[in-house]
Amino acid sequence: MAAPESRVLDLLAARENRSQLRIVTCGSVDDGKSTLIGRLLYDTRAILEDQLQTLEKDSRVHGTDGDNIDFALLVDGLEAEREQGITIDVAYRFLSTPSRHFIIADTPGHEQYTRNMATGASTADVAIVLIDARRGVLTQTRRHSHIASLLGIPNIVLAVNKIDLVDYSEDRFREIVNDYETFASDLGFSNITAIPLSARHGDNVTEGSARTPWYTGAALLPHLESIGIDDTVDGEPFRFPVQMVHRPNLDFRGYAGTVASGSVSVGHEVVAARSGKSSKVVRIAGRAGDQPRADKGDAVTLLLADEIELSRGNVLAARTALPNVSDQFEATLVWFDDDASLMPGRPFILRMASEEVPATVTALKYAVDVNTFVHEATRSLSLNEIGVANISTRSPLAFDSYRDNRSTGSFILIDRMTNATVAAGMINHPLRRASNVHWQALDITKTARAEAKHQKPAVLWFTGLSGSGKSTIANALEKMLHASGRHTIILDGDNVRHGLNRDLGFTDEDRVENIRRVAEVAKLMTEAGLIVLVSFISPFAAERLLAREMMEEGEFVEIFVDTPLEACIARDPKGLYGKALAGELKNFTGIDSPFEAPQSPDIHLKTEGSDVDELAQSVEQWLRDHGVIH
Repeated sequence: MAAPESRVLDLLAARENRSQLRIVTCGSVDDGKSTLIGRLLYDTRAILEDQLQTLEKDSRVHGTDGDNIDFALLVDGLEAEREQGITIDVAYRFLSTPSRHFIIADTPGHEQYTRNMATGASTADVAIVLIDARRGVLTQTRRHSHIASLLGIPNIVLAVNKIDLVDYSEDRFREIVNDYETFASDLGFSNITAIPLSARHGDNVTEGSARTPWYTGAALLPHLESIGIDDTVDGEPFRFPVQMVHRPNLDFRGYAGTVASGSVSVGHEVVAARSGKSSKVVRIAGRAGDQPRADKGDAVTLLLADEIELSRGNVLAARTALPNVSDQFEATLVWFDDDASLMPGRPFILRMASEEVPATVTALKYAVDVNTFVHEATRSLSLNEIGVANISTRSPLAFDSYRDNRSTGSFILIDRMTNATVAAGMINHPLRRASNVHWQALDITKTARAEAKHQKPAVLWFTGLSGSGKSTIANALEKMLHASGRHTIILDGDNVRHGLNRDLGFTDEDRVENIRRVAEVAKLMTEAGLIVLVSFISPFAAERLLAREMMEEGEFVEIFVDTPLEACIARDPKGLYGKALAGELKNFTGIDSPFEAPQSPDIHLKTEGSDVDELAQSVEQWLRDHGVIH
């Protein structure tokens, strides 16, 4: 018989070697997600005595089940959630059984918090989709299931909750299961297991219930213990996004990061994805010292035999299975922002693993109807909508398709102006476009062309409301510059819409594309060494920022022609304000479409009480002071 110490060590080893299952609960509001998790914690004795006492006290104040324990309060920790009876944040809970560890994410059911659901689902192995037996399959049920499918979750547990409120009806259960399976047949789930349960009363949660004799399957917890998980890393390609280059002294150059997939051992040949340069791993430094191997999830520092170009954001990969490297790809997006819509042409920051680059949605191919999965033509995405888009990044990225690798195939989009996360993305495939087109080296540079004209290339970007005087001031300035022998050209908003942009209207989406095209033309004209005067309302700060970043440092000059709306309406040189105020002209800036005034323009022209020539002269003097004209 083994010694007591040996039995204790064996028990601890067995506990340590238990597999881990990551679960996300999802569904519509008030389907009972938090109550189910609370019941699981209670039945598996994962609640400490003081927590139980607090729960009993809180149940008397905030509970919804009379004198009984309200298990939802174990998870709904925010006061706002308790008062409203909904879950807002993503709450994580941990529990263990003799055979497995569980990490459970309780995600919001309310539509406006869909982004939180996507966060909780991003790492899950199983999604428990709860359905209120009284209400059946709802729109949010479909949306959450679709997101679970997009995020590659293979296993679905269809938990038909509150079965007690329909008298434990088998017919109602079968009806809901049939509806869901019909809806989810094209979502690609590996397994859908339906369980009738009552989270409040514990039916079929941890043990089978005598009140559902017609159900012969496993209860929820035993089913979760039996789900197979693919924990192997040998079949996955090695991916190691570099987070930091570590050089404490001249004799140590290491690349720190976390193994995203696969494994690597000392002696393995690895490749820097962007450059294609290869080397061998000579040392792997972990938290406890050197180790012969690193697997998925291990945070380590790799030392290589050769000094190759490898900075933060690059990816080390196995030579036999390289990732894609491209600056264009197709992706599926879930839009999170409730303040603005996704519009092609608008600039964002794309964050993937340890990389962060400027990016633009170049084309929105279609939106997906979450009820029918029909692909619908669209020009924008609004809150919680799902669509497929083409994305272009400022510099090439190393990535995999999301279906092959969650870590190196997913990203988020961040708004340039607010720093808010506005979308989650899953890469479908790279776009192999214009791979045979390269920049042609030219002997005469734009600097040389500009020097011949005694000037520097520049883009003078006049922005302001319609009728503010942009075109008038730009025209006066050009006459002054022309008289002094400068070489200029004006791109005026109205004139450009007669040719280059004649196909565009005045919706927000068209305005974004309008500015993008003009910025591209202005950039080409700076190559001729010209001073380009751009007179456009350009109402959105994000697009003006995009135009600035397309130019070289110091070339873009933002000029805010600041005229109060009342003065513009009084002038109304083209009668447009009159039509807009009468409802005859839609999407007119300043009336029913916003104008985002520059916060820190390079030149601020306040027109009231000022003469046009005086304003133009002030811009000319600024150009002299800053060396644009000599």
